[in-house]
Order: sequence, then C-alpha cells, then structure tokens
Amino acid sequence: MKLTKQHQNYESDHTLFIKALKEKNPGMEERQLEGRALLWDKAPISLSEQERQLESAVKQQAYVYQNKV
Repeated sequence: MKLTKQHQNYESDHTLFIKALKEKNPGMEERQLEGRALLWDKAPISLSEQERQLESAVKQQAYVYQNKV
C-alpha cells in the first residue's frame, strides 16, 4: 500500500513514545539484549549431552494429579 505525500511522514503515538523512551535511556537496547542472552540464548548442546539428558529423564504419568493406588 503506497501512502500519499500527506501521510508519508506520519509517526504513530506509539512510535513517538518508543523514540522518546530510547532517547531518555540510551543504554536500554543493550540491557534488553543482555537480558535476552541471559534467559533465552543458550549455548548449543552436544549430541552426546542431548542423548544423556533424554536417557536420564524421568517418565511422567499420563495424569499427574492422580495418585497411584
């Protein structure tokens, strides 16, 4: 969809808010990347380690809240 000349320079309120927030906190993006790396970006696991983890996993019963009687 091509915008007319009148609307080419339009920026939404959300875009303006994010730009202002980034200007106030210049290191915010770096901190976000550090947080992502801490929680999500993990080092690759070797195939032998994957196999060991699969073999050592404890099987879970089908309905975990039911006691075996």
